[in-house]
Amino acid sequence: MKTPPLPLAEAQARLLALAPTLPVEQRAVGECLGHYLAQSLPARRTQPAAPLSAMDGYALRSADLPGPWRVTGESAAGHPFEGVVGMGEAVRISTGAIVPVGADMVLIQEDTGRDGATLHFTGTLPEPLERHIRPAGMDFSAAVELIPAGTRIGPAQIALAIAGGHSHLPVRRRLKLAVIDSGDELVPPGQEAGLHQLPASNGPMLCAMAAALPVEIQALGPIPDHLHALATAFVSASDADIIVTSGGASVGDHDLVRPALEAVGATLDFWRVGIKPGKPLLVARRGDQVILGLPGNPASAYVTAFLFLLPLLRTCAGAAASLPRTIPARLVAPLGKGGSRMEFLRAVWDGANVALDPLQDSGALSPLARANALVVREAWAEAKAAGTDVPVYLLENGGIA
Repeated sequence: MKTPPLPLAEAQARLLALAPTLPVEQRAVGECLGHYLAQSLPARRTQPAAPLSAMDGYALRSADLPGPWRVTGESAAGHPFEGVVGMGEAVRISTGAIVPVGADMVLIQEDTGRDGATLHFTGTLPEPLERHIRPAGMDFSAAVELIPAGTRIGPAQIALAIAGGHSHLPVRRRLKLAVIDSGDELVPPGQEAGLHQLPASNGPMLCAMAAALPVEIQALGPIPDHLHALATAFVSASDADIIVTSGGASVGDHDLVRPALEAVGATLDFWRVGIKPGKPLLVARRGDQVILGLPGNPASAYVTAFLFLLPLLRTCAGAAASLPRTIPARLVAPLGKGGSRMEFLRAVWDGANVALDPLQDSGALSPLARANALVVREAWAEAKAAGTDVPVYLLENGGIA
């Protein structure tokens, strides 16, 4: 009896459970863009370390309102006033400068007038009076968690880590990914294709999908549909943490990924998932190495890479959230009943509404290039009217908000 295809959630869980654990290394903070923080990062200092002025103006005592005051000095960013603000005194202060001892408020310069060393109040009092002062620790305090483990490191996280006193961050080492394109019909990009041939576009597409993550990519192929050639390609990728193939994962006479994997000592974990496109998905292991066999049709390869390859890479890299998340969007046109498999329909989302592409063939690339979203239609789903909300995966950033 043939084993039925796995449900999507079960297949994803089984794949992610196989993810190899990569060693943690300390990497210079400027080299961590796109990595995921391997451990919680505590602040090594307080920011700001002392009360700072948020505006240009004058620091003074609120008890001395409404003035006048005698200006006794200046506090500039990087050059604090060394004295104490006493009764009836004010200190000229610039944005980012330390508020002198004794002062508890800042009058902005637009609300003041000066006659030599005498300062007058001419405007409106701030509400509250300390409004223009950034208190010590406003941003963060020493020893608090700056960034939680599993956070993807972007420009803002780099700046925060540096402000928190860090020059290096704990991240997983870069994952080694081998991408194998296979098929007798494939020719390298740019080479003229005969009527019986196709340009090998899946491999470069998969490499591009993975490139935003902390991976080192080894591209192999196109590999012909010969058992020895495929087995040789798997051997040449022995150092990879993850191998992903495109094409040859089904059960036809020329689908040789499974026998090639058996020839190099890999064991099949599961095969076939109840989704459309992408049913003939294959997952195998060779030691700690995970092999992911994707279908050869381009839309199938893209959808399964979105749902399986990218989450696997994120898990290996230490992401707190690996799986893409759906958002609700309103259908522009009616959506018919679902079939026996969960479907992922190429679509365009405008920020509120979603319109399905009229061409949904898994061999077509043009609707995939037009799409910025995938509409999810559950197996055996009832027909839905225009204006109904449906779950949608946004393709940007791999579906991770």
